[in-house]
Amino acid sequence: MTKNKLTVISLGGSLIAPKEGFNVEFLRDFRNLIVKFLKKGHRFIIVCGGGQTARNYQAAASGVGELQADDIDWMGIHATRLNAHLMKAILRDYVHPIVIKNPTLKTEWDEEVLLAAGWKPGWSTDYDAVKLAELYGAKTLINLSNISYVYDDDPRTNPKAKKIENISWPDFRKIVGDEWSPGANTPFDPVASKEAEKVGLKVIFVKGTELSEVEKAIAGKDYLGTTIE
Repeated sequence: MTKNKLTVISLGGSLIAPKEGFNVEFLRDFRNLIVKFLKKGHRFIIVCGGGQTARNYQAAASGVGELQADDIDWMGIHATRLNAHLMKAILRDYVHPIVIKNPTLKTEWDEEVLLAAGWKPGWSTDYDAVKLAELYGAKTLINLSNISYVYDDDPRTNPKAKKIENISWPDFRKIVGDEWSPGANTPFDPVASKEAEKVGLKVIFVKGTELSEVEKAIAGKDYLGTTIE
């Protein structure tokens, strides 16, 4: 495995299965972008989030009765696995045949792409992605979601929230705190943030639908987004 060409991508569920319904054009373009880099010798670990699929199930269950934390977690986990199998079908010619669930157990893979999904309660896909980067020696994790930048506060409720282009892990962790809860909507899981800081991982945030910026981030060029290191 060529470590300097291995990139971990945390692919948000909001991109795979958005609230408005599947964006087939995005899925096609994302596939084409990945294949373009594969032909240049790059390899990828792609960790799939649950997004709206998870929230739909969680909302349905909470409409009937009170949800326990492990129920919220398990519905989210299975949503990530469903999304990962969708991506497996899209990238079939290039992927390892097994979707990885346990990010602490090393798998020998010769294919260009390794797909991963949620593991167990208490572990977000952000944390899975960090652990996979650590396990396989990747130095960069690219987080793709529906936001272009991380902000110092929630811009949906605070119009004065400021976008962040570069930030250190200690300063970022002051924003997100230290605890994670299932279904939480933070730019990056606090537990994953702590682990990323410990292993010296660079995490890049780019809006997933801006594929020209995603391409720049993968290629190591200047991009519009947030860098934490």
